Amino acid sequence: MDSVLKYGTMKNYYSTERYLHKFLNDKFKTPDIYLKQLNYRFIVDFEQYLLRYRPEKARKTCSNNGAMKHLERLMKMTNLALKLEWLEKDPFKHFKLSYKKHDRSYLSERELKLIEETIFKGEGYEKVKNVFLFSCYTGLSYIDVKELLAQQLVLGINGNYWLHTKRAKTDEMVKIPLLPKAKAIIEKYKEIMLIEGNGKLLPVFSNQKVNSYLKVIIHSCGIHKNITFHSARHTFATTVTLSNGVPIETVSKMLGHAKLSTTQIYARVIKQKVLSDMRSLCSKLNKKNQAETRVPYQ
Repeated sequence: MDSVLKYGTMKNYYSTERYLHKFLNDKFKTPDIYLKQLNYRFIVDFEQYLLRYRPEKARKTCSNNGAMKHLERLMKMTNLALKLEWLEKDPFKHFKLSYKKHDRSYLSERELKLIEETIFKGEGYEKVKNVFLFSCYTGLSYIDVKELLAQQLVLGINGNYWLHTKRAKTDEMVKIPLLPKAKAIIEKYKEIMLIEGNGKLLPVFSNQKVNSYLKVIIHSCGIHKNITFHSARHTFATTVTLSNGVPIETVSKMLGHAKLSTTQIYARVIKQKVLSDMRSLCSKLNKKNQAETRVPYQ
């Protein structure tokens, strides 16, 4: 499947494979078992193993959702085995994947403005800050911003600039009208990128370095949230677009989602937006009531 799946996806499958090998060695004292030995008990035991596993080197352990992701990958493999008739019974038949819903971190309008107005002495921090803000105003993921080429900046018929790109994760084509703040960031690095001569639109560091710098930036701005680069995508969906009245269908198209339900996971209705919408409704109802009271009784 390495010719079909993306590098990041394959990396996750290899991670699941390593956990399976450790589980087989610890539980069954063997490096391998037959497919027909896979049953409900095996799945449940593997789930508990993932949740309780403590690595020798201190690192982040498996959360409930992390364990579910590993089981989901194993399920895809057993489904393939069923289709190929290598398995007679589905070991996952009575097992249900149970993901826990959690709030996705995003920046409010005030926090976004705070980051914009904070100037950092280090050039590296300024670059990371601006690339992060660019993502907040375009909705592009880290890899999509990193791979963005100058030729993908297209002048539209209305005189405004658009970004025409494909999402690395899904290969979905996205066309995003460029907001003034995103355009200003491109202009800021235009000459630097021309000198570098690699055709890239923005200077983007490695994912690890970006998130490391971003932690310092967020802390320096006095924002007490767990913000990663991917939070910029959530910020675009919530604070920048939906809370300003952009229809969810339009947001979904700009985010490059194949299904509207995916956008609904990102999108949240902010309290201010609810308040604004209810005020608008109250105003309309009041006008309607006033118009009805003016009509003389026949």
